[in-house]
Amino acid sequence: MSPSALWQQPFVNIFKHMRIEEWKKVNKEGDVTTYMDKTLKCSVYWIRGSIPASNYILLPKTSSQSLGLTGRYLYLLFRPIPNKHFIVHIDICAEEGQVIRVSFSNMFKEFKSTATWLQFPFLCGATEGSVYEKTSRTAKQGLVGPAQPNPCWTCLMMDLRYVLSVYLNRTHNHLKSIKLCANMSVKNIITSDLLFDPGLSFSEFRQAGMVLPEGTAPMPREMCFPVPKGQSWHKLYDYIRFPSDGAKLPFDSIQKGSSSTAKTETPAEQSPQREQSHTVGVSKAVQERISLIQQITTPKPARTAKQRSAVQTTSLPEVIYTPSDQSESSGSPDQRSLAGEGVRVVCAADDDGVHVYARCEGGLYSDTTDSKEDFTVINAKSPRPVALRCDKPKQPQKLFPDPILKLNRIIGFGGATMRCAVWSTDGEEVVYPCHAIIVSMTVSPRHQRFFIGHTDKVSALALNAASTLLASAQTGSNSLIRLWSFRNGVCQTIIPTNMLALHLLSLSHSGSSLSGVGKDSHNKTTVILWNTRHVTGGGVVPLVAKAHTDVDIQMMKITLFDDTRMVSCGVGNVRLWRVRGGSLRSCPVNLGEYHSLEFTDFAFEQGHAPDRPVDDRMLFVSSRSGHILEIDYIAVAIKNIRRLLPAQESLADRREKKTCSTVDGIAVNSISVCDEFCVTGSEDGFMRLWSLDFSSVFLEAEHEGPVSLVCVSSDGSRVLAATTRGNLGYLVVCSREYHTLMRSHTTSVLGFSVDGIRRRVTTVSKDSTVRVWDMDTMQQLFDFVSDDDDDGPCSVAFHPIMPFFACGSSSGTVRVFDIQSSSLITQHRQHNGSVECVIYSPDGQWLFSAGCLGYLTLYRASQQDHHVVRVLGKVVAQGVNHGPDILAVSSDSRCLAFVGPTEYTVTIMEAHTLNELLRIDVSILDVESSTLDSALNVCFSPTSLSHLLITTSANKILWINTHTGQLLRQVSEVHKRHCVSLALSEDGRYLLTTGQNSLKVWDYNMHLDVNSQVFIGHSEVIRQVRFTPDQRGVVTVGDALFLWDFLAQPQEDERTPSPTHIAAVISPRRPAHNSVEVNGFPLASEKPQETSLVTSFLPVINRSAERKDSEGFLSMCDSTAELQLKTTTDHTHSPSPKHVSFLRVTEWVRDKDMPTTPTNQSRAETAGESRTQMRPDCYKHFTPRFKTSALDQTIIAPPPGQAGLSLKAVIGYNGNGRNNMVWNPDTGLFVYSCGCIVVVEDLHTGSQKHWFGHTEEISTLAITHDAQMVASASEGGASQSSIICIWKVSDGSCSNRLSYHKGPVQSLAFSRDDMYFLSLGDFSEAVVALWSTRSFELLFTVQMSIPLHDAAFCPFTANELMLIGSEAVFFTNLQSHEHSTELKVQRVGIPDEVGRAEVTSLCYNSRRILYTGTNSGRVCVWDCDTQRCFVTWEADVGEIGVLLCSGNKLITGSNSKKLRLWSIASVQNLTNPNNKKSSAVHDGKTQVQLEQELLLDGTVISATFDDVLDMGIVGTTAGTLWYINWAESSSIRLISGHKTKVNGVVCSPDERHFVTCGEDGSVRVWALQSNELLVQFQVLNQSCECVCWSPPRGVYEPGGRVCVAGGYSDGTVRIFSLESSEMELKLKPHPVAVCALQYSHYGHVLLSGGRDGLITVSNPVTGVIVRTLRDHKGAHITTVHCTSKQYKEFGLEGNELWLAVSADRRVSIWAADWTKEKCELLDWLTFPAPNPPEDSHPLPPSLAAFSPSERGVVVYTGYAVEREIIFYCLYNKQVLRTISLSDWPLCLSLCSTGRLLAVGSNKRVLKLIHSASGRFQDFSSHSDSVDVCGFSWSGSRLFTAAHNELLLWTVHGL
Repeated sequence: MSPSALWQQPFVNIFKHMRIEEWKKVNKEGDVTTYMDKTLKCSVYWIRGSIPASNYILLPKTSSQSLGLTGRYLYLLFRPIPNKHFIVHIDICAEEGQVIRVSFSNMFKEFKSTATWLQFPFLCGATEGSVYEKTSRTAKQGLVGPAQPNPCWTCLMMDLRYVLSVYLNRTHNHLKSIKLCANMSVKNIITSDLLFDPGLSFSEFRQAGMVLPEGTAPMPREMCFPVPKGQSWHKLYDYIRFPSDGAKLPFDSIQKGSSSTAKTETPAEQSPQREQSHTVGVSKAVQERISLIQQITTPKPARTAKQRSAVQTTSLPEVIYTPSDQSESSGSPDQRSLAGEGVRVVCAADDDGVHVYARCEGGLYSDTTDSKEDFTVINAKSPRPVALRCDKPKQPQKLFPDPILKLNRIIGFGGATMRCAVWSTDGEEVVYPCHAIIVSMTVSPRHQRFFIGHTDKVSALALNAASTLLASAQTGSNSLIRLWSFRNGVCQTIIPTNMLALHLLSLSHSGSSLSGVGKDSHNKTTVILWNTRHVTGGGVVPLVAKAHTDVDIQMMKITLFDDTRMVSCGVGNVRLWRVRGGSLRSCPVNLGEYHSLEFTDFAFEQGHAPDRPVDDRMLFVSSRSGHILEIDYIAVAIKNIRRLLPAQESLADRREKKTCSTVDGIAVNSISVCDEFCVTGSEDGFMRLWSLDFSSVFLEAEHEGPVSLVCVSSDGSRVLAATTRGNLGYLVVCSREYHTLMRSHTTSVLGFSVDGIRRRVTTVSKDSTVRVWDMDTMQQLFDFVSDDDDDGPCSVAFHPIMPFFACGSSSGTVRVFDIQSSSLITQHRQHNGSVECVIYSPDGQWLFSAGCLGYLTLYRASQQDHHVVRVLGKVVAQGVNHGPDILAVSSDSRCLAFVGPTEYTVTIMEAHTLNELLRIDVSILDVESSTLDSALNVCFSPTSLSHLLITTSANKILWINTHTGQLLRQVSEVHKRHCVSLALSEDGRYLLTTGQNSLKVWDYNMHLDVNSQVFIGHSEVIRQVRFTPDQRGVVTVGDALFLWDFLAQPQEDERTPSPTHIAAVISPRRPAHNSVEVNGFPLASEKPQETSLVTSFLPVINRSAERKDSEGFLSMCDSTAELQLKTTTDHTHSPSPKHVSFLRVTEWVRDKDMPTTPTNQSRAETAGESRTQMRPDCYKHFTPRFKTSALDQTIIAPPPGQAGLSLKAVIGYNGNGRNNMVWNPDTGLFVYSCGCIVVVEDLHTGSQKHWFGHTEEISTLAITHDAQMVASASEGGASQSSIICIWKVSDGSCSNRLSYHKGPVQSLAFSRDDMYFLSLGDFSEAVVALWSTRSFELLFTVQMSIPLHDAAFCPFTANELMLIGSEAVFFTNLQSHEHSTELKVQRVGIPDEVGRAEVTSLCYNSRRILYTGTNSGRVCVWDCDTQRCFVTWEADVGEIGVLLCSGNKLITGSNSKKLRLWSIASVQNLTNPNNKKSSAVHDGKTQVQLEQELLLDGTVISATFDDVLDMGIVGTTAGTLWYINWAESSSIRLISGHKTKVNGVVCSPDERHFVTCGEDGSVRVWALQSNELLVQFQVLNQSCECVCWSPPRGVYEPGGRVCVAGGYSDGTVRIFSLESSEMELKLKPHPVAVCALQYSHYGHVLLSGGRDGLITVSNPVTGVIVRTLRDHKGAHITTVHCTSKQYKEFGLEGNELWLAVSADRRVSIWAADWTKEKCELLDWLTFPAPNPPEDSHPLPPSLAAFSPSERGVVVYTGYAVEREIIFYCLYNKQVLRTISLSDWPLCLSLCSTGRLLAVGSNKRVLKLIHSASGRFQDFSSHSDSVDVCGFSWSGSRLFTAAHNELLLWTVHGL
């Protein structure tokens, strides 16, 4: 199977794969709808119409695309429409290259065929028992024609390979497309290589323990049709196979088979069938076999009551197999399936019947320590066999966390090639291969990220100029190319090459073309060119051209200026290539007398002048003889030849005549050119920097080996170099400093050892070196090299304490090295052959070494000379390449285990004497094996377990008791091949194994359903694996050194506490006392203050015994401890309480108890512990957006009525909040949050009111039931508690400000009668606070030890409250008495069927029913009376964060972006007391129906609907609020905003629109009057950095059309038309991101500034680059601004002025007349500044603009000595005035009227300043730095943005 088809196993759901619900990859035409089918109880697609050809679904969307599915069998689940015809067209690609169309229809009368088309008639089945069925039985041709009434749902299986092979003698390759034409209903289409049995579901298969033949499988869930209990699948539905097994028209029609029950069989063999048990006889041979099995498996004389006695009988009775509950095979589906494969049924023909289930070869061994039998034989008294027990299906328990390993660092470089390494565009990352993994490393700090997916060594790399697309190729027979998104590391597509070796790749400058060079199956050089233009959008990668050549190609690249032209060089040739007429053609360069040279590399001339043609460039070609050829690309001729000679040669002789010299030159392996110099890497190990004419060398760096690659960064500041010795580094040109990025072994690594104290790792390799590495910096510290090939190192071990290591060599010598002094301490030669393993005891007292000839040596490591204590001969198994795990020492340093004296035995010895303790023969442990099993590796468990693990050649792991030698358990099929190395964690919970190139992490006890996780990355055999000494990491070696993070929590963090009860009674406040005692321990308490008092109560814990009722739920405690507690004080802004109630908290817990507070621990300590909790793994939990800004506390708000600005509108919705939108359908109140502002909007008029009271991001909202009050919560800042504001809806005033929670507030809720108000803290605090709404005093607080996600009061009773959190729900009751309030809390865990999950949402339906949702997508239904879950189902594939319920309807919203409407009428009926099945968790008759589904633009975070759930408003993380109408199945966007940071906002010249751009790559145009989004232009995988409008008086659009231009991070500029809502033009003026963009004043040209400091002048009509200005090169452009001027004003011709500002505080002012192509520099301003502090934040930007109110004045601000705004006069060439500022400005805008200017700062302040008087006002309505501000053209409006918060202000003036 090809690698490209691996993802298609075991089957492909085509509708899901193509995302048919989005209709982006699928085309539909005509009447195509969806409806809820009552039979299947799911949504299906309905295709209908009088003309089938005009009503269809086509997959994929266009004929030029292909599905590319290789599955042999096609399954179509459909139902014909009665009395109608339908047609299905299937296009199949054959191996021979033809496309064959296979069509079937019930309108075809007979079979027809051509060379490319097969037509089959489809015979519709008839309903069982109808008259049509009787007619079809007698009719010779069946029921030809339209479907009869009430047709059945049909599963059609078509064997595509059979159809093409039999009918057309073609070979099936893949499925290209499918066209479903009217009239039919379709559920799904599946392709697979497996033959599915329709009548057997997967759950039935697993419960029955059946054995299926190879190539067959039970029906997957996506294909299952519902079968009511007690009925048969084949009675309800039709199963049609083609080729048919029926008797009618067997070869030329498609129809149901003759048998009533379709038999699923392969062409070669029959599929499995479930047969009823029957009595059979047993022959003597069978009896003898059973007796032998009993002798082997029967335990020794019983030691415990659990063991069964042996079954002895001469005449075996009828028996049935029952699996043991305590056996390992019954514990997990993985092992059950393995056991099922090993079960064999033995039958014979005697009178006495028997059913014997015996384990076959390779089965699992029993996981018991008391020698239980593998299987159990039970006498059956009944005359018939007893049915197998069916367990309830449950979700498999897997190893947690998943994944448990994360690749952190790789030490290595190269593999298949040392010539692949490239710079990213910004010069901050280096991309290089490390065997099968591609690594991208930042040069500072050296952080690595990985591109994982190749299965063999990477042979070639290529990265486009914008660093957006990465191409890589791998070696081997399955040579293929992967295209990656460089930014996120995701593989976009895989290109099969059908070549044996691919060694060169090149991406064009734009990334739209990819070339590759390799060898085909005939070993001919092949050149291929692909079109990669649409790969980022998910498009295909078509082959453009392909050519074979006989010339040698050592390097090939696509030219910089044309994506269809290439250059190649090799031995004796330099060729220029181009694509013409769909084929590749090449033109050789006439080399003359240099035709015999070996050319190695080439580079194009850089810094091309704009007045020359784009292809007028010089080509520099290097050679191994030292010749450098300069080739004119246009003339295809050699222009100059130079030869590089060694240093002793005269420089005057460097320039040669065109003759070959006999003097040996410098063999150049690689060459790279930039604007200022040329770099060569040569065979002599030097990297040299030459002048462009090669007249002199001004810098060189010597390396340890030949330099194989040199590469200059895009800005020319750094030069990358790689050597054949595996070294990678770079040279900083300006400082002449060389930095080594990576060193590596050049061949395979044989072993390693870790020094846990000093965090070092030493490795030994086949390259005869021992290297010591720093685990944190990845730097090589020491290198020990052996010059003798017969004395190469082969094993190594670190001393556990001292800084030295031992190394065994191939000569038999063991050496000990001191790392600190880099010296040899001692050496011993006690072995004749190679030393296969050396190992220290954990206490550091002993050293052991084992040789290939069987010798074992013991050294005393406590002595520095490592004195030899004892040598034993022929005790270790002889042979080489045994690996480092042939020896093992126990953790207490008492025992030594090794494989020997033969490979079939393992010996355990006393470590310090080498006296034998135990010998184990592994070859006899499996009596059923036909071959002898041999031991490979050994490993001790922790001493407390007394286990020895042995891996064997039969691919097993054996658990042996180290005291008795008894086999405890075994696991088979550990890897595809035998296990190479294994390691065990110190706590004995996790096991690591390696096999070939894969790594597995196992649950040591094997008690889970899925006991292991597999990790890949190595391209060679992983020779050794170990945990790091701190147990937080894993190290593996093979082809390279891999360092993994081990993510499992330590054992003490996962320990489950014992069940406890919490009970407390809290007394009224007693001011006379300031302390309280709990069980004799004093608790600190402050003296109550007279002002602002809030009570905080600590629950007292009584650890009493719990008891459970018969149903497994915790009952009420018999007695609870009560204690009188003093109140504690806390500083808060809440009003003083009038009284304090008595409160008793009683909490019942289940087995999974939460940690509770001891009686002598204060609340402060508990809260401190809770803050250390990890954030729950669910999106429901609110996480504040990270900010670096802080609010300026010194600002003063403007006096009332005198503000120069007033907020007119807030544009957007905070998609980062949770439940931060409320709507009351009765009153029409609509409230939501954006940043720190509460927005109240009228849905009819669109007008807004704004409530100001928060300074941080608002997390959540709540509304009272009478819609008179709204509560909002936000953080209070770094040093303050969170703020809860209570707002009066009537006047918008803040009536109360509450403060208690230290961290963010997760949820708010009002009680049904609005008497109580609840607030929940987030995971860092986990505190529940209850407030009284009369005075908003704090009644009590409860500290929880698990994170809570949401809370809700019961809408039907005022005293019922629900809390949900991690793996639990809390049923809570508030009971108020005359002088006290009693709070009863009961915790109930979620059902086992749900597994470990976070309960993330909840809602009530009636007084007794509660619905909860989890982060695993399941909905649980609870009976509030019995406090149990009685129904659960999977409602979504993602986390359910929103639940709403009313009547028989339920709405779910999840992070899969789906909003679903369910019908739950049957669930409601289960609560009937007369229903006997109400206690069942699953019931066959309990059905929930998905009625409707909507796909939104983001994760659902808030939702509010009317009482009947017909219409409502939904908020998503995309910053959108949707109006939903289920009755009309419609969704309307109410509020829209940016999800990510807003980079720019500009008002249109006519002030009818404004445009915004953001990091999400969108350009959005809004209506200024209504603030509605009109059109959005989206560019994927890019950030839009700047945006501008076309001028009102421009000539760009003669017709008067308005355009918007945007500059993107990939260096492109896109121009959009508002009239057509389409992109008019795309140009790429920059190789890097566009930072500033502006039309010229009259619109003749478009000015753009890049991050590299270049300014490009482009024609906005044609896209032609008019001019490029390099004056600001090196510092990115921050601003470009234009204005008009008189023609000869300032002494220069031109009708307009424009300026550009760069980050280095330089401003250039230009006068231009673009109609005459004139542009002259008017002035150049440089503003001085001090050196920035090293630890400071990024410097503020340099900003400048022309003053609209003062002609000839430039306004500038930026980093300088003082924080100020400078006004510079162009007439006088001097500074007019300055305005001092308190903060550095981040943005600047000048108003056209009133001499106003606006600046925003990092202190979240918007400052409005009068430029003449200096008067100012501060406005602090943003929750983050104000990065963008801009006045409208008239100056009446001001736009400001902070991250994604966009505000529109009305300007009144100062």
